Amino acid sequence: MSRKRRAPRWLGLVNPINRWLLARGIGPATQHLLTITGRRTGLARITPVALVTVDGNRYLVAGFVDSDWVRNARAAGRAQLRRGRAIEDVTLIEVAVADRGPVLRAFASQVRGGRPFLGVSARASDAAFRDVAARHPVFRVARNGPRGGGSTYN
Repeated sequence: MSRKRRAPRWLGLVNPINRWLLARGIGPATQHLLTITGRRTGLARITPVALVTVDGNRYLVAGFVDSDWVRNARAAGRAQLRRGRAIEDVTLIEVAVADRGPVLRAFASQVRGGRPFLGVSARASDAAFRDVAARHPVFRVARNGPRGGGSTYN
């Protein structure tokens, strides 16, 4: 039986800083804050995520199959994306494992800091992306409408 991949410890130290920066609109353009209701507590949970765009659709890619935000997304199906003052209500639709390859390739290409989590480069073969697809949940982001102040997303 294979060992479950877990987030590195340093991520727990960096995420609070990243959340603070992203709440002020500072950081790489692909990064946003995902706010989602906790499946057990019902409390709002906030985590930095990277949005990638493929063929005009936006996607979130998880570095780890057992991420809390992934479990919460599966349970809630709805969330908010935030960057600075821009807040957007969204629906998260999980992408089938067989359809994740192009999104994972885009993630490897568009999110420099995300490459180590995938374990494959943007130039890897289609087969390599198929091989890692089951370990990286992907959600299509569907817009529900703008909220709050500031600009909205496309």
